[in-house]
Amino acid sequence: MKRIILGAVLAIAALAAQAKDMTELRFGVDPTYAPFESKSPSGQLVGFEIDLGNEICRRLQVHCVWVETGFDGIIPALQGRKFDAILSAMSITPKREEQVAFSEPLFNTPSRLIAKEGSGLLPTAESLRGKAVGVAQGSTQEAYAKAYWATAGINVVSYANQEQVYPDLRSGRIDATFTDALAGINGFLKTPQGSGYGFAGQDVSDPKTLGKGAGIGFRKDDSALRQKVDQAIDSMLKDGTYKRIEQKYFDIDIHGS
Repeated sequence: MKRIILGAVLAIAALAAQAKDMTELRFGVDPTYAPFESKSPSGQLVGFEIDLGNEICRRLQVHCVWVETGFDGIIPALQGRKFDAILSAMSITPKREEQVAFSEPLFNTPSRLIAKEGSGLLPTAESLRGKAVGVAQGSTQEAYAKAYWATAGINVVSYANQEQVYPDLRSGRIDATFTDALAGINGFLKTPQGSGYGFAGQDVSDPKTLGKGAGIGFRKDDSALRQKVDQAIDSMLKDGTYKRIEQKYFDIDIHGS
């Protein structure tokens, strides 16, 4: 028993030392989801979560490293230690919580269907029967669509990322896309290619598949790092830094605090 207790104490001490001596923090990110994370024309990573991550690193006094990874494989890459945490609009769902430990929620935004204006489509199986709906691979919207629409015979088409959905929507290969509302606004509806398209129906919510907000994902054994990041987030909320970053990208409060 003493050996077991000693081993546990040493393991905790090692984690604490690792977090204390850390010189860089590597975030896994899929930069195809504006305004949360994307690339500027010059190739620079930009977006709400990029700013949040850089501020977290500043507060922890570490160098921020961004590791670009396709979202569909981002959890296996985390577990394979290709980076230290996932900061990429990852919704907190029961299924993901089986594999990943999450920070406190960073934001909570709704999911919505996008289609041609006047299409009359609604985000229901009855309305979408005979239609094709595009979703991003590995997204919570894909999980929802497969759970509730594909099982009812709707053609759910998965793409490597959300950016690849829009050309097929405009060409008519698919009839609608189901995505995060703010990502849909900034990544499509506010752009020239989004002309003639709009939201179809109301917000969709389902905690089981769509989650309860988005957070930073960590390996379950990295509790010391997760606690330090949570402390940084909490300090950003209290001193108004989160709000200042939020207001650069959004006209509404997406944290809900």
